[in-house]
Amino acid sequence: MKKLVLLCFLLFAGMTYAQEGVSVKGNTVSMKDMPPVWPGCENSEQSSKACFQQKLIEHLKANYKYPRDENGKIIRGKTVVSFNINKEGKPEILSVEGPKKELNAEAKKIIMAIPQMEPGHRGGKPVAIKYKVPFTF
Repeated sequence: MKKLVLLCFLLFAGMTYAQEGVSVKGNTVSMKDMPPVWPGCENSEQSSKACFQQKLIEHLKANYKYPRDENGKIIRGKTVVSFNINKEGKPEILSVEGPKKELNAEAKKIIMAIPQMEPGHRGGKPVAIKYKVPFTF
């Protein structure tokens, strides 16, 4: 009788165990990328994706500075930064696209100031998640 109860318990526990972002329908298993968790979003009432986006916008606003040339004039233009939040939760620049090197350097500096966070994951394993942010100076 004890063995039967133990077997039932193990079967029930195995059926109720699930990973976030993994769904099984018939013979198909699909895995969804779960976004990184920004510091302070761990216990947020928002979804982790919405909280990440909100914190990223706050970070960009707080660190946004207009670069100036040697005469003190503001340099204007557009830059697009592609980056990963890697498996360790740190930002990595993939590419910076823009015609002016001063703007590219400022945009890169803003992205590299992103704090370390809990990395994104797929199927319970950490993965790098790609992002692209446009800057208009």
